[in-house]
Amino acid sequence: MNEYNVIGVMSGTSLDGLDLVYVSFKFEDVWKFQIKTSETLEYDKIWQNTLKNLVKFSPSVLKAIDKDYTRYLGKQINNFIEKHQITELDFVSSHGHTALHKPDEGITYQIGNQSSLCELLNKAVVCNFRVQDVELGGQGAPLVPIGDELLFNEYSYCLNLGGFANISFNKNRKRLAYDICPVNIVLNHYVGALGLNYDDKGFLASSGQVNESLLNKLNALDFYNQVYPKSLGLEWVQANIFPICDSFKLEVKDTLRTFVEHVAIQITSQVSNNQNGTVLITGGGVYNDFLMKRIKSLSESKIISPSKNIIEFKEALIFAFLGVLRLRNEINCLKSVTGASINHSSGNIFYP
Repeated sequence: MNEYNVIGVMSGTSLDGLDLVYVSFKFEDVWKFQIKTSETLEYDKIWQNTLKNLVKFSPSVLKAIDKDYTRYLGKQINNFIEKHQITELDFVSSHGHTALHKPDEGITYQIGNQSSLCELLNKAVVCNFRVQDVELGGQGAPLVPIGDELLFNEYSYCLNLGGFANISFNKNRKRLAYDICPVNIVLNHYVGALGLNYDDKGFLASSGQVNESLLNKLNALDFYNQVYPKSLGLEWVQANIFPICDSFKLEVKDTLRTFVEHVAIQITSQVSNNQNGTVLITGGGVYNDFLMKRIKSLSESKIISPSKNIIEFKEALIFAFLGVLRLRNEINCLKSVTGASINHSSGNIFYP
């Protein structure tokens, strides 16, 4: 097969919702794609609270949540198929939602990847993309760069601003990629104290003041001096970012303003100041106008924001593509990116 119709499913750490994308792929010397329809389904308060606190649950409770979340995914995907009258569908490719990610301890766990999902959908399912990479000594992340390489290689850098910022690029004919720093997972946490889900366009952050002491302390965190491959998880944020920010007891707007500056500094330190360079930026953080303004002010590279579909659904699109590569038994995890011992084709395939 050189043509595939796939539903890609992605739930990220920023908890802005469940992304669903129906996309067609075609291989003609190079891969081409067309997004046919897409949708983000907001989590209700119960699911938001559950997913936010996954690291706190015991293994037995987590397994029960896994079953419930798999059923939830099945219902939402079936509703998506019915709503958009999707009749041509080869399979569903799903990331699930990360519950635990400690690759240095050999642990990564995404809920919603149970075999029962294919029974609920009565469709083939490809899922659970990270576990094999960790077993092979990798970080299990980031996985998107193979899609950057094969679908978006006209850009110098591909940068995603989601719960975390991650980047991918080619260097010496190898694809490199890694997490840079937390973004929305921190910003959304602090506006939550004000009863908000997010800082709309970065308005609150723009009204605050940078606290230089906090900024210096954040920039001095050991992670930023580590060599790649490297990845971040909620556990790291809870152990490192929140305690530092909370210790300063600042107004929320000042914490936000300082953290936005921190993010802008960390991101632009990873993008060569090359006027000929192009940076494709996607993810929910693109809609934070103030954050984008700070990134642009610190970088000489050309910052490019693509269409809304690519901004919001690039990760779901690429996880659909990872499923295509897995079914073809082609490489979808790069050792140059994750640090695994070999390039490999990762993911479980379930048939109803």
